[in-house]
Amino acid sequence: MVGTIAATSSSHPWERVYPPGIDWRTPIPARPLWEILDEAVARHGGRPCLDFLDRRWTYAEVGQLVDRTARGFQELGVVKGTRVGLCLPNTPWSVAAYFGALKAGAVVVNYNPLYAEAELQSQIDDSGTEIMVTVDLAAIHPKLTLMLERTRSLRRLVVCRLADALPFPKNILFPILKRHDIARVPWGERHVPFRRLVANDGAFRPVKVDPERDVAVLQYTGGTTGVPKGAMLTHANLHANAVQAAMWFPGAQPGQERLLAVLPFFHVFAMTVAMNLGLRLGAELILLPRFDLDQVMRTIDAKRPSLFPAVPTIYTAINTHKERDRYDLSSIRYCISGGAPLPVEVKMAFERNTGCKLVEGYGLTEAAPVTNCNPLEGVNKAGSIGLPLPGTMVEIVSLEDRVTVLPPGGKGEVCIRGPQVMAGYWNRPDETALTLDGGRLHTGDVGIMDEDGYVFIVDRIKDMILCGGYNVYPRNVEEAIYRHPDVAECVVVGIPDDYRGQTVKAFIRRMDGTSLTQRELCDFLTDKLSPIEMPKVVEFRDELPKTMIGKLSRKALLEEEERRRQAREQMGRER
Repeated sequence: MVGTIAATSSSHPWERVYPPGIDWRTPIPARPLWEILDEAVARHGGRPCLDFLDRRWTYAEVGQLVDRTARGFQELGVVKGTRVGLCLPNTPWSVAAYFGALKAGAVVVNYNPLYAEAELQSQIDDSGTEIMVTVDLAAIHPKLTLMLERTRSLRRLVVCRLADALPFPKNILFPILKRHDIARVPWGERHVPFRRLVANDGAFRPVKVDPERDVAVLQYTGGTTGVPKGAMLTHANLHANAVQAAMWFPGAQPGQERLLAVLPFFHVFAMTVAMNLGLRLGAELILLPRFDLDQVMRTIDAKRPSLFPAVPTIYTAINTHKERDRYDLSSIRYCISGGAPLPVEVKMAFERNTGCKLVEGYGLTEAAPVTNCNPLEGVNKAGSIGLPLPGTMVEIVSLEDRVTVLPPGGKGEVCIRGPQVMAGYWNRPDETALTLDGGRLHTGDVGIMDEDGYVFIVDRIKDMILCGGYNVYPRNVEEAIYRHPDVAECVVVGIPDDYRGQTVKAFIRRMDGTSLTQRELCDFLTDKLSPIEMPKVVEFRDELPKTMIGKLSRKALLEEEERRRQAREQMGRER
């Protein structure tokens, strides 16, 4: 198996400086993923598990809900290997449907509710999703109703009423929000209310899985080529990464922590470092359905979370909140930042503002996702993604032959081996062979490892754009833009953004005689791209740079943008 590392007597550079209380060589068990929840229910049954906008569930109540969900899925025909999609914001139903589907034998397929219709259709068809769980929100449910007719495999929607998850009187007031008119839904075989799904005694039929072979989640990613595809994450992969992440918090108190979960669980970072890690620690998960800065500030002040995983843009937003001093943020003890590089200035300011420890981690979907992290107790090196997690081997491999492991200080591709490394890409054997070449996960990132085993990312092989922790694939955006009849050529790049890390810029050459504007283009793209993918900057040109063989040159445009940035900085200094 690709992720397995044989025990050796030789030491690795990071072992000399490994955080106290953590053993890099600790065996990582291969277990069904749902055992994380079952063990927490057994240990912390009477303690709070979920807090959703002031309504709370204990671990015992969540365990019962998950079992009823599993039986409900089986009564709908779910068997081992059935693809069950989750297109949900963070709600109690997210946790119930995720673990209920796994216990029923299904493979979970995560969907971003902000996906455009074309993106939903493509992923449903590629994955073979048969059942989709969603909510009665106007921005989500109608799109998925269309998918029942437009896709080959989707046969049922399970619809959760968001009001059912709210406490009184919020559930009474909920209709004033932008909710889909659920009264018009044609309930029956194709539209199943979640209430009906769980109207049973929870006596589901246990399904036997091989943790190291059976896929738990199909998580879609651009990988190293920019083409979205399903990373097959096994039960063992995801269970291992939750265990590894929990080991990184030696100071956490099982059953005593509160974790603020504002990152959406459909994102691989939040799935592991918010949901699965939180349950592994027996923490109370404080769920927020979306990021609203004022709501986050009020929640921290009122509910006193101790753990707060997030992306750099969220920490930046808190640092720059105009009324930050009105809120007590001192309950936060530990934060892990992922999804994008964490600027040193953001880290230092957030630690000053809260008194917490904020560390940068690193990972990718294909590794479930976390592979490296700076120590919570120990040395943090500026600009570093930290040390390998327990049981994780990081190697810097030659860019020329993709085989030779370079010594400390050598610049090469960052490669990973460990129990969290995926089984491969769904139905893409050629892509799998390339990415898992030589028994290593080739990340597509160029890095350096120093003599202490700390890794520094210095460049990116792939063209993926990181916007606020989300992956944006230039090819996907370009293909949508090319559908406009007035577009002759286009190139999409990521440009620096103080808030999001990067933002999307499109360079476009119009068809002769046309006068397309940015407003007209964005109106055209509304149903083809999610808001995070929408170009924030559009530059129209008479010609776009090309390579010697006539290929549009993204590299040349990126170099132009860098020169512009340097010129602006120079002008700022001269003033």
